[in-house]
Amino acid sequence: MDFFETIMFPFKWLVSIIMVGFHDGLSAIGLPAANGWTWTLSIIGLVLVIRAALIPVFVKQIKAQRGMQLLQPDLKKLQDKYKGKTDQLSRQAMAQEQMAMYKKHGTNPFSACLPMLIQMPFFFALFQVLSGISNAKTTGKGIGALSHDQVVQFDESSIFGAPLSASLLHGGAGGNDVAVWVLSIVMILAMTASQFITQKQIMAKNMSEEAMASPFMRQQKMMLYILPLVFGVGGINFPIGVLIYWTTTNLWTMGQQFFVIRRMPTPGSPAAKALAERRAAKGLPSLPLMGAKKADAEAEAEAAAAAVAAKSQRVQPQRKNRKRK
Repeated sequence: MDFFETIMFPFKWLVSIIMVGFHDGLSAIGLPAANGWTWTLSIIGLVLVIRAALIPVFVKQIKAQRGMQLLQPDLKKLQDKYKGKTDQLSRQAMAQEQMAMYKKHGTNPFSACLPMLIQMPFFFALFQVLSGISNAKTTGKGIGALSHDQVVQFDESSIFGAPLSASLLHGGAGGNDVAVWVLSIVMILAMTASQFITQKQIMAKNMSEEAMASPFMRQQKMMLYILPLVFGVGGINFPIGVLIYWTTTNLWTMGQQFFVIRRMPTPGSPAAKALAERRAAKGLPSLPLMGAKKADAEAEAEAAAAAVAAKSQRVQPQRKNRKRK
């Protein structure tokens, strides 16, 4: 067992235990044990468990992201302070001041990647489990918590004629090649599209003007196109079961972000202004936004109330002065 296998061993067991638990539960309520849809629902159940466990991490991520956005004016001043200074001492001083600023506000530039980084070991573990199904069936072994009989069931299960252990690049034994190609391409497109839409809605609705103009945001715009491309190209090697996992987790992220953008938007963003206008139209007080400064929140509330009042005012027709005879 190599170093990577040693690290992934507990994650493979945890992933397979959750899948087996859902599979046994679904079989107990009447779903066929060897059916591909039973195993598909088990993979979706795995996603739900992992993403529900990551909700506290997601909340910390949101707070850290808000902190980064509120820091943009200060970061811009720091960059202007050291602009044109390329010596080692100036670079070191700038880096130290940046780190002190991040520490003071409890944030860092890599906070947005935290949920994905935590998910990656589970993703690789599921990839190893599903990729090793055919080999385990041949050698008469199990994988993690999956017994040999369950390995055989999984290997023989399929949806729409495509085995869950099959991939676009390698195909799958006992399956319809056309079904594998069609389903893999559809799932890859769904996976990349959902990831792109999620990041796009954050940039379009939940970013302040200062954040959109920052150098950090330019990097985020590059990642908007690079990450879906990387997963799309890599998807040709993913088993269909892994594509189902990643598409499901992307849909969870999309729904989660939609809720946050609508109910807890970033201060100064178009979504925050829209929320303030909706509450002002209903005569409700403005909500304190997570990470917002009091002055900014009050200014947004006043601006929203003024906008609603301007829309609600009716323009009275002016009477023309009649000429006296």
